[in-house]
Amino acid sequence: MSRRKNRERFEAMRRLDPDYHGFRGHGNEPSKAGNAPLEAVTCSVCGRKKNVPRGVAVEQGDRFVCARCQEEGVGARD
Repeated sequence: MSRRKNRERFEAMRRLDPDYHGFRGHGNEPSKAGNAPLEAVTCSVCGRKKNVPRGVAVEQGDRFVCARCQEEGVGARD
C-alpha cells in the first residue's frame, strides 16, 4: 500500500475517532469502554452466523433475526 493511501486511511480513522493513535500491534490494542462480549448466533431466517452482544443472544436465542433480514422485511414480526 502506498504512503498516500496509508495517510488517507489514518486520517479517516482520526475523523471517526479523534483519540485514534494508529495500529499498535495485536498485543497492544487498547480496550474500548463499552465493548460487550460477543457470541455467535445463527439467524433464524437466512441461517447466517452473526456475532452479537451476549445480552442479545441470550434474550433472542433461536428467534434471532439479523439486521440484513430485518431491513429486507423478511421474518418481520408485527
